[in-house]
Amino acid sequence: MVKVKVCGITNKSDAFMAVEMGVDALGFIFARSPRRIPPEDARRVIRYLPPFVQIVGVFVNEEPARIREIMDFCGLDLAQLHGDEPPGICETLMPRSMKAVRVRSKSSLEQISSYEGKVRALLLDTYSDAKRGGTGKAFDWHLAVEAKRTAIPIILAGGLDPFNIEDAILTVKPFAVDINSGVEQAPGKKNRFLMELLMEKVVEINKMGVIHES
Repeated sequence: MVKVKVCGITNKSDAFMAVEMGVDALGFIFARSPRRIPPEDARRVIRYLPPFVQIVGVFVNEEPARIREIMDFCGLDLAQLHGDEPPGICETLMPRSMKAVRVRSKSSLEQISSYEGKVRALLLDTYSDAKRGGTGKAFDWHLAVEAKRTAIPIILAGGLDPFNIEDAILTVKPFAVDINSGVEQAPGKKNRFLMELLMEKVVEINKMGVIHES
């Protein structure tokens, strides 16, 4: 079963809409971003969410002590490290860390093996000089297939939307997919129609028996 994480949650309405549609994990961005949410606001949303939904905080080059502080304050399950964090930093946050790798070419994958045993998952996102995440652009999914040679579960991100999600999943067969701008009507505001359409397609794919391959 391919799992779904919706990132860039900024309000209670979108959070509950995603949960209602069967999303497995919600992402709250604490780094500089149009979708950034203050920890106090995130806590007010998270405290009303039902159990068994994974809550992920997104951080960029933040001090581990500050990450732990925000995680405990908000009630986060995982820290998604979306900056230049080395394996050693990630390991200090285990078993609550996952690492984003921005993919530009095959050389982007060379660092992956060094994170084995130091993160719970790797999130593959599109490289951009201008921003970290939320680019709205996909990268070459065949590179994601190559990345699956590692023992670390792979989460596919980068420009995913209801119109390419089927091809993405069937090509990569990831552990999970991460959606952000592909289900938005504006930065930080999710679109019900797009989210429904995407989840319908993921449900159908899962019914087909498409599962991630290690």
